[in-house]
Amino acid sequence: MPLFGELFVSELLNMPVLDPKGDELGRVKDLVVIKGDPLPRVSALILEEKKKRYCIQWENVGIFNKRIISSKVYSPRVEPYEPPDEILLIVRDIFDKQIVDADGAKVVRVNDVQLEGQKDHACVSGVDVGFRGILRRLGVERKSERFYEMLGKSLPQNIIRWSFIQPLEPRLSKLSLTVPRQMISDLHPADIADIISKVPHEQGLAFFKGLDPNVAAEALTELDPDMQKMIIEEIDKDYASEVVERMPPDEAADLIADLEKEKAKELLDSIEDEDAQDIQELLAHEEDTAGGLMTNEFIAYAPEVTINDAIEKFRIDANEVESVYYIFIVENEKLIGITTLKDMILNPPHMPLSEIMETKLKTVSPDTNQRIVAETISKYNLLAIPVIDDKGDLLGIVTVDDVVDILLPRSYRKRRRSI
Repeated sequence: MPLFGELFVSELLNMPVLDPKGDELGRVKDLVVIKGDPLPRVSALILEEKKKRYCIQWENVGIFNKRIISSKVYSPRVEPYEPPDEILLIVRDIFDKQIVDADGAKVVRVNDVQLEGQKDHACVSGVDVGFRGILRRLGVERKSERFYEMLGKSLPQNIIRWSFIQPLEPRLSKLSLTVPRQMISDLHPADIADIISKVPHEQGLAFFKGLDPNVAAEALTELDPDMQKMIIEEIDKDYASEVVERMPPDEAADLIADLEKEKAKELLDSIEDEDAQDIQELLAHEEDTAGGLMTNEFIAYAPEVTINDAIEKFRIDANEVESVYYIFIVENEKLIGITTLKDMILNPPHMPLSEIMETKLKTVSPDTNQRIVAETISKYNLLAIPVIDDKGDLLGIVTVDDVVDILLPRSYRKRRRSI
């Protein structure tokens, strides 16, 4: 029994289903969907008659279009039926579900489901996420089309093809939808975080688990601390350690500081020793100080290194650092100067860094109050300020984007405590 052309599920709802004699069996309330190749297909119709539900299997459906639906079985043979939770129903489980739209980096909602005929089956070919789908469900699509035509406009179609959609979770009874993973990975981390924040928690968690660890690490830093904590506590230890290892040390320290001590220790024990040591060093400082704001991820070279050698080293070292504002010149771990990539490019390649470095430095100690750190960065128009101990050793840097947090309401600020 072929289905000719395309139609939408909302056009079928409440349509009468007739038996071979023309008697009404009931009206369409939902459609059962099962996995198909390449598209999901309708396996049965759920009817309602006198407040009772009935099921007509697809092989017993005769005519199926938006004008008439007929059955091959007679009324007495139709048994009452209550749809179980394990099956997937279009109206119950797909209508109004949220989908990640990679093109717009936003969450959209399924307003209708499109069907098309393939051989003897009605297959789910796409979902309508536009205004037209809402109008169709309200039964005013045609009137709206005429109104738009009077204005010299057309009512837009906004269909996402099912080939661009896949379940976030393995069980179709808990259907959530997203575009392919490679398209998500191309989004800005802030957009990915925004998507995770907007969808229900279980869907956001499943979405996060499907990300590449590098992408996940970038997205996690964009989420608020409570959601970061929730995600890390609910994903498995191996994946969590992969993600944390890829985060900037200061961001990882903020996250681990918010975890329960037992969970924090478990996570620190599972990541690489060098990364764990960097994080532990940062956790030792009070939250409202330069030490609590700083990162110990920076680029530093000895004063005798030539510009040419420094540039060659920079090409490798910069891959491991989140943001590079300055190159710090250190001797026996003590900070003696600062230069920039611009200065290195503009000077002769054989010249040592000691000849181009700036030695009049603005620095702070690890226990300097964060407000003073922010004021110093602002006063001297710095992109980053070094944090040194009482011996002059370079411990880390506070970047300009780190002090932005100080200007935000307290509920949004980063939190850190010693462990």
